[in-house]
Amino acid sequence: MVDLHTQYLRIKSEIDGAIQQVLTSTAFIQGKEVREFGEALGRYLGVQFVIPCGNGTDALQIAMMALNFSAGDEVILPVHTYVATAEVLALLQLKPVFVDVNEKTFNIDVTQIERKITKKTVAIVPVHLYGQCADMEPILKVASRHKLHVIEDAAQALGAEYTFSDGTRRKSGTMGTIGTTSFFPSKNLGCFGDGGAIFTDNADLAEKLKMIANHGQKVKYHHEIIGVNSRLDTLQAAILSVKLNYLDEYARKRNEVAAFYDSAMSGINGIEIPIRAANSSHVFHQYTLQVIGVNRDDFKDYLAQNGVPSMIYYPVPLHLQKAYYQSEFGEGAFPITEKLSKTVISLPMHTEMAPDQLEYIVTTVKKYF
Repeated sequence: MVDLHTQYLRIKSEIDGAIQQVLTSTAFIQGKEVREFGEALGRYLGVQFVIPCGNGTDALQIAMMALNFSAGDEVILPVHTYVATAEVLALLQLKPVFVDVNEKTFNIDVTQIERKITKKTVAIVPVHLYGQCADMEPILKVASRHKLHVIEDAAQALGAEYTFSDGTRRKSGTMGTIGTTSFFPSKNLGCFGDGGAIFTDNADLAEKLKMIANHGQKVKYHHEIIGVNSRLDTLQAAILSVKLNYLDEYARKRNEVAAFYDSAMSGINGIEIPIRAANSSHVFHQYTLQVIGVNRDDFKDYLAQNGVPSMIYYPVPLHLQKAYYQSEFGEGAFPITEKLSKTVISLPMHTEMAPDQLEYIVTTVKKYF
């Protein structure tokens, strides 16, 4: 699905040099590379403050903690997403309020958000799924009307750009109260282990986020608030600083792969290629098809038998997961997400795909249909 080895070989000398500098300095925790990476990522995103942290799940949890939510408060999120988005709510004793998604873009259905708002609602968490932004303009308007925070989960769409109706453009993760991301190795900007970051333009909030990520302290051994231990390793920061310089090039290569897939498969009866939202660029963290009129799992097995990897994101919707079961939501509660869980399948998508690999994949798909 992702060829990290070849990607590494292309920039090996830069990566090895960055790692060696950290090894020589032996500043493995909070070395200067962490600060330098945060500043560079802030410039790239056009956001004032970037707080690196241990991983993307921690980024979401720290964001929730910084906004002083109370047990029982409600947070609105899409039901078609990775579990981490809901997981942190449960850990903080907050109530996840699920919303179905748009069948074409796979992102949260903005038309359903307002009806889910109650007196206990404190935030909306749009997830920029598969590589393109959720429809942020109406989300931000709803949030403003109801005085809600917006916490963006940009882990799958770092570098994607949203265009507002007045022509203003903003990168994913920079439009709400707080943005979060993950640097898991397979992400568009991935490190060689775990890593994450939090973004905001609010100086006071940035200071609090930084404190929470560092045991709730501003000065060592003086703990002003409850915090956690969530740091981006210096080695990972050094690696990310190198790869950040290639992020736009990586997005371009991913779009070239997506365009090839589109051209080859757009006319196949039984396949729906991914839709590009008119108001967002797409960085194709995943290339996710829908297969209609065939058994998706049979198709996946066929691909595997012919040497083509594929993945299902996600086979079990959050409201049907045992850990997040709510008595009022059984099967049928979120029909679009439940349909997607049976029809979506993601094909290999990365920066190092060779023409012969692409030809083999689409030829194999065509033979099945």
